[in-house]
Amino acid sequence: MSFSAAYPVYEVAKDAAGVAGNIFAFGLFVSPIPTFRRIIRNGSTEMFSGLPYIYSLMNCLICMWYGTPLISPDNLLVTTVNSIGAVFQFVYIIIFLVYAEKSKKVRMFGLLLAVIGVFVIILVGSLQVTDSQTRRILVGFLSCASLISMFASPLFIIKLVIQTKSVEFMPFYLSLSTFLMSTSFLVYGLLNEDPFIYVPNGIGTVLGIIQLVLYFYFESKSREESGEPLIVSYA
Repeated sequence: MSFSAAYPVYEVAKDAAGVAGNIFAFGLFVSPIPTFRRIIRNGSTEMFSGLPYIYSLMNCLICMWYGTPLISPDNLLVTTVNSIGAVFQFVYIIIFLVYAEKSKKVRMFGLLLAVIGVFVIILVGSLQVTDSQTRRILVGFLSCASLISMFASPLFIIKLVIQTKSVEFMPFYLSLSTFLMSTSFLVYGLLNEDPFIYVPNGIGTVLGIIQLVLYFYFESKSREESGEPLIVSYA
């Protein structure tokens, strides 16, 4: 096969992985909707924390900036997924601010301003770097660190599952969406030869596998102990 024939196949495979990552990420972005429906219905944020949405917004903004042509001209699908993610997180934060009690509201608003401020500093600061390769490396390290910190957050849930021997606090579809999204962008990053994408998503893929293994192990164990028959669905 000639290079000219192989190149389009390579590009199609890379784009397909990126599009798949966007689709699976959408599943993650909409997963908090039941929580916010409850908040709106009850008119209170109750014991829910708004910090995950603050962290997610910061992560989406940094990764969105990394994917723009000004930083890395070959990562448009990274920009699209994180732009959508930033919109979702911003909406969640606004809803949280509306229904939170005064002390939570003040804290959340301060954190939101801090996130916006940090992002503006990163944006303006990176544009001061005239060398495009240095600028890409700088923002790439920031996005990589941000992604790794986001993927590391389920470690607490993994520890909780092992301690309680229960998957009550680890929703299956959330774990599955995380695994599929990470795997898709791992492939996308490898095909694009971009370590700032495939390294953090490789870590996310491994953590996703661990979550799924734990889920099936403790779920099947729970079924056996309760005496319920294990039903396999092919739907």
